Amino acid sequence: MVNKLIKFEVLHICKQSGARLGKLTTPSGVFETPIFMPVGTKGTVKTLNPMEISEVSEGLILSNTYHLWLEPGVDVIKAHNGVKNMMRWNGAMLTDSGGFQVFSLAGLRKIEEEGVYFKHHKSGEELFLSPELSIEIQEAIGADIIMSFDECPPAKASYEYQKNSLERTLRWAKRGKDHLKTNQALFGIVQGGLYEDLRRHSAEELIKIDFDGYSIGGLSVGEPKEEMHRITKFLNDILPFDKPRYLMGVGSPEDLVEGVIRGIDMFDCVLPTRNARHGMVLSTTGKYNIKKLEYKFDMSSLDPNIESPISKYTKSYVRHLFRESEILASRIITYQNLLYIKHLMVEIRKAIKEDRLLDFRKDFYKNTNY
Repeated sequence: MVNKLIKFEVLHICKQSGARLGKLTTPSGVFETPIFMPVGTKGTVKTLNPMEISEVSEGLILSNTYHLWLEPGVDVIKAHNGVKNMMRWNGAMLTDSGGFQVFSLAGLRKIEEEGVYFKHHKSGEELFLSPELSIEIQEAIGADIIMSFDECPPAKASYEYQKNSLERTLRWAKRGKDHLKTNQALFGIVQGGLYEDLRRHSAEELIKIDFDGYSIGGLSVGEPKEEMHRITKFLNDILPFDKPRYLMGVGSPEDLVEGVIRGIDMFDCVLPTRNARHGMVLSTTGKYNIKKLEYKFDMSSLDPNIESPISKYTKSYVRHLFRESEILASRIITYQNLLYIKHLMVEIRKAIKEDRLLDFRKDFYKNTNY
């Protein structure tokens, strides 16, 4: 195995909250953390081109192993010399492992020790994904950071199910790491549901395997927010201080603030982009639905506190576009939502540097409807 081209440093601990300011060095860029990664599931952040993605992100995005495996397929990806080259993305990339689809496609799969048997969610074709194949697909994709193959159990799964599942996930994690042939950074994924003893066991065993970073999976899958925050805080004292911590699938503004306070360095979520396509705007003053009648004559911009290429558009105009099902509406709101999240993370990092993140959280809730 060649030396990894990733490095993580903790630069500062907020004296008020204990949150971490870090620096993540990858082959494709250096990033301050905490960081939010927009989701480009199928090799694109929906509705945006690469130049726009670079404007509304920190330069690190996520792509989905399962969906890219199905379309366009590994052969096409290899012909482009990786997904970043295919989509003309000059930044960094992280890939999930396909493990979330073990959860989201529960009615179309069967889990065995060797891997997961799927039925294609569109064609019904028989598919098989193993820890080793997941690694091979992610090697072909060419992401800077890749994930171990895991099962993401439902939040309400029983203790026995969670225990059996995480033990299998640990075995899969070891198989995946043993199979890795590149210098891509590989993260292990902590599972165990809402059970602290299982979470501790999962984390400690993954630490023994020694990954480049540690993801927290199996949260934001239907459990109460308080439970998600409890488990995140619990793992803060267990996961290695000098490795990045990634809370998977979490991206509402309030959850980003709360997650950072509980020691998280990295986040991703489809929420800002998916909600944009349903008319939900995220802004410095809060969230609102642009479809409402109250915005019909509103001549203000989507966000009065962020100057951007879309600031010239009025709420009234964007509402009109949305009601007429114009693609530009989704593009504008997607741009706004991701730009706001980027702005929020910049402000969070500044508050950490200045040892005032708890004060920032107080003002955040006071001045918005998040």
